[in-house]
Amino acid sequence: MGLFNRKTDTTTATDTTTATATTTATATTTVDPALAALTGEYSIDPAHSSIGFTVRHAMVTNVRGSFGDFSGSLQLNGTDPHHSTAEIDVKISSVDTGIADRDGHLRSGDFFEAEKYPLMTFRSTHAEQLGGDSYRITGDLTIKDVTRPLAIDLEFNGSATDVYGNERVGFEGSAEILRSDWGLTWNAALETGGVMVSDKVRLSFDISAIKAAPQA
Repeated sequence: MGLFNRKTDTTTATDTTTATATTTATATTTVDPALAALTGEYSIDPAHSSIGFTVRHAMVTNVRGSFGDFSGSLQLNGTDPHHSTAEIDVKISSVDTGIADRDGHLRSGDFFEAEKYPLMTFRSTHAEQLGGDSYRITGDLTIKDVTRPLAIDLEFNGSATDVYGNERVGFEGSAEILRSDWGLTWNAALETGGVMVSDKVRLSFDISAIKAAPQA
């Protein structure tokens, strides 16, 4: 069941009282009430969400990391996906690859310059349904004061009410970027050819968001 699916019913009317039958078809678009009910503002729950990345290291293996400190909001429209929006703020200092020295290098001037540019941000500009539960959200990704477009392919995992009465929705998605497009150009040549860190980075998102209580 897609978050923004629409059901279409077609009714055919035939005039059987005349010698020549005339058929008129009309299509009526309706919205699933269960999906329309998901419309509203949601806050990303960082305790049950993750934002990660994967990058090729030394041409032979992948290094995986994540950001532990982030916040964001979703404005979902259950009747029209084009009116849905997303905002995410990520604290660069929270980068974690499991090795302290490597994390310190990523925070340094060689990469993110975390002290000068503490946040990585995403602001959506367009949303669309690709089919079924698959969606694409396009927006502006800003790193080190460089803003470039980013398209994220998402899968809607469903909605539920948790044991505390919170209404939740879940999405998971991914995107690929060239880090050099955002000024992350540090590298080192390998004696055997190639470079230490690939330019291509795969981003991953696993998002659980809580619906805001209706205002009185």
